[in-house]
Amino acid sequence: MEKVKTKRRFSPWMVLVYALLSAWAVTTLYPLLWVLMNSFKLRGRIVSNSFSLPVGDLFTLDNYTKAFSKLNVWGAYRNSLVISISVVVVVILLAGLCAYALVRYQFKGKAFLQSLVIAAMMFPVFSTIIPVFRMMLSWKIVNTDSLWLSLLSTALPQIAGNLSFAIVVLSGYIRSLPIDLEEAAYLEGCSVFQIFFKVVVPLTKPSFATVGIFCFLWSYNDLFTQMFTLRNSDQWAITRLLNEISSQEGTDYGLLAAAVTIVIVPVIIIYFCLQKYIIKGMTAGAIKG
Repeated sequence: MEKVKTKRRFSPWMVLVYALLSAWAVTTLYPLLWVLMNSFKLRGRIVSNSFSLPVGDLFTLDNYTKAFSKLNVWGAYRNSLVISISVVVVVILLAGLCAYALVRYQFKGKAFLQSLVIAAMMFPVFSTIIPVFRMMLSWKIVNTDSLWLSLLSTALPQIAGNLSFAIVVLSGYIRSLPIDLEEAAYLEGCSVFQIFFKVVVPLTKPSFATVGIFCFLWSYNDLFTQMFTLRNSDQWAITRLLNEISSQEGTDYGLLAAAVTIVIVPVIIIYFCLQKYIIKGMTAGAIKG
């Protein structure tokens, strides 16, 4: 049988929608391209030729050379990766186990715990930072010269702040999974943890990937917590380093553009490489059943 080819018809409404989306994309992407272009120009050239392409005499790598020689960029990247990866691993493990228990088990106080999880999403981090900071100060893990204790004090509030979101996302996905496979594994003698790690986790990879990506990006970009917990320059993460550059080198537009590019390019690369997992993880739980 021959396939019938259908032509997609664009109504005036669809044309308007695409025009608005295109305009929104341009206004979102152009500032990033502008920063990237000016990171390859000297400071004096940025003021007079800020909208020109960095070609010919305008092109220079001096801003990046200055950034890597003057600033501890690699140390800041290391600290950011240690914090963000630790947050992702702990959040995925704790939120996955909690979501599985809330979905599959019946116990007293279950409805109350679910309400607490939803309620926790309503409190922004700045509303709890003072008691959290005082608690960690009593544990003597902040305001110390120890790099690892400072990184731990940064990761703990981020873990707590991401748990509620992760539990809600994973609960919706786990609830959509058929329970037959878990029952079969239980009849074969698997324990609860074996069922979770060998049956549930493989089936929920898209949702776990979504949670991991969002937690990583939120942790990577979290300047507010870092301002409280990372005091010494050798402890700074990459966003804290950028904040210091903008306050100390605010008039050196070339160095500032290079620093911004160094911070945002890895995030953009990660997003473009993993965007299919974000979309699949956010929609899979809604279409399964």
